[in-house]
Amino acid sequence: MSVGIIMLVHTAFDRAEQVARHWSAAGCPIIVHVDKNVLSGPYNEFVEALSDLPNVRFSKRHRCEWGTWGLVAATQSASRMMLDEFAHVRHVYLASGSCLPLRPVQELIDYLAERPQTDFIESATTSDVPWTIGGFDKERFTLSFPFSWRKNRFMFDKYVAVQRLVRYRRRIPNGIVPHMGSQWWCLTRQTLSAILDDPDRSVYDRYFSKVWIPDESYFQTLSRLYSRQIESRSLTLSKFDYQGKPHIFYDDHLQLLRRSDCFVARKIWPFANRLYDAFLMDPAGAMKRTEPNPGKIDRIFAKAVERRTRGRRGLFMQSRFPVEGRENGLTCAQYSVFQGFSDLFENFEPWLAKVTGTRVHGHLFAPERAEFSDGQTVMNGALSGSATLRDYNPRAFLSSLIWNTRGERQCFQMGPRDEIKDIEWDIAKDPNAQISVISGAWAVALFKSNKNFSDIRQEAARLQQTESKHLDVLRSPWAKARVRIWTMAEFIEAPMEPLQTIIDEIGKQTQFGLAEVPKMSDLTGFGQFLQNLKNQGMHPYLMGDFPVEHRLHEPNQDKPKPYLVR
Repeated sequence: MSVGIIMLVHTAFDRAEQVARHWSAAGCPIIVHVDKNVLSGPYNEFVEALSDLPNVRFSKRHRCEWGTWGLVAATQSASRMMLDEFAHVRHVYLASGSCLPLRPVQELIDYLAERPQTDFIESATTSDVPWTIGGFDKERFTLSFPFSWRKNRFMFDKYVAVQRLVRYRRRIPNGIVPHMGSQWWCLTRQTLSAILDDPDRSVYDRYFSKVWIPDESYFQTLSRLYSRQIESRSLTLSKFDYQGKPHIFYDDHLQLLRRSDCFVARKIWPFANRLYDAFLMDPAGAMKRTEPNPGKIDRIFAKAVERRTRGRRGLFMQSRFPVEGRENGLTCAQYSVFQGFSDLFENFEPWLAKVTGTRVHGHLFAPERAEFSDGQTVMNGALSGSATLRDYNPRAFLSSLIWNTRGERQCFQMGPRDEIKDIEWDIAKDPNAQISVISGAWAVALFKSNKNFSDIRQEAARLQQTESKHLDVLRSPWAKARVRIWTMAEFIEAPMEPLQTIIDEIGKQTQFGLAEVPKMSDLTGFGQFLQNLKNQGMHPYLMGDFPVEHRLHEPNQDKPKPYLVR
């Protein structure tokens, strides 16, 4: 008994000849089908090249096109010739011209000889398969598809739309339950002959000829009627990407193919000389006896699909950018945003850098320019501090900053004076962001300014309105950042606890005392300043509730300093 090989060939005839000779040398009879679209010149040359092999035949040619009946008809003709001319064949293995045996052919013959009644064909109902991508599942069996999806897409789509409109449904022939699976199977003589000799074959052929992609359902369905034992898997390693297109194996996939333990793989790049040399000409390089297990490399393919579709966090590429939702996270690493701290403390930025060891920037979205740490104008990756370049695409600016400095945590200041309108939602929805806010602290700068009070009141009203809207964003149910908000009155009442919380969240388990905290601005008279704003008709509510008399205990001073607030 032997294994018969059916080869469907339409291109790369030199490689198909090489593989055919490899099958033939192991004693396997071969039936070759060449696509009728191939011109007579190359076809005749291919026939002549294999004419010295006594166990090679060429079947009747059919015009084959992806997703059409021609592929099934070609397989039927080749199968009929195989059964008629080679009576000693017990299993028939369907392969293509781009398939490559990965293990010695004798191992495949021995493997099938130990399983004389087993059909290896992937066969599952539409409700059980998750791989139908961008196409039809149940509808491929209930609608009619007389037009080519590739050559006549317009008529294909219109015909499908009309059938859906009139609620047309085809009748599935009695006795069959549609199944789907890989085109590449290995069937026993009994099962294959029963399918080809079925008295109702004309009914099945007529039905499947109008099914979409019948080569993935014809044998997969009918084998269920006659097979004694089906293993719903293919002995051919065939992987598909997230768009349903087959993966092509190149020379650098050599070790990957060896790990699969499969008998045959497709699709092999015609110019992958290293693969063809390793598996066809080097017996020592071929894999040894073991159970085929393509699942061993499924994890690698799953990672490749995820990398292609989702990418790396915080890194954008042409296929996912700038479409919102395509990116795998805005940023690649955690970072901290502080609002109001540099207003309330005189040396907050150098203190934070010293305590945490992080890189602390100023206001990255300041109107004039991006205030990079240490006064730099250009950051890693030639990221410019120009406000014009930054504001052209603030999302890309922030993503690039975090990506270019990965491995080093970034901290920066933000406030209502900054140009944050186009970036605040992105930061609020970024789970990598840690946002700490002292609301109303922007008033300290106004308190210390030398402006006319009418101008101060007008500016205070504008800044309060801006910060209020920003706080609504941070408190929204769509915000995924870690947000902490204190009013100014709450914070200065007991600043040690929130400062320690911030340091702990950054990841630095550092305990510091009163002498190590940043220096708080002198707020003597600040309460009267707020009362003056109220007297002028502006209500400064974001600062919190200051009592009429309050003693501010600055954590870095030995004695409390009294001041009046309201």
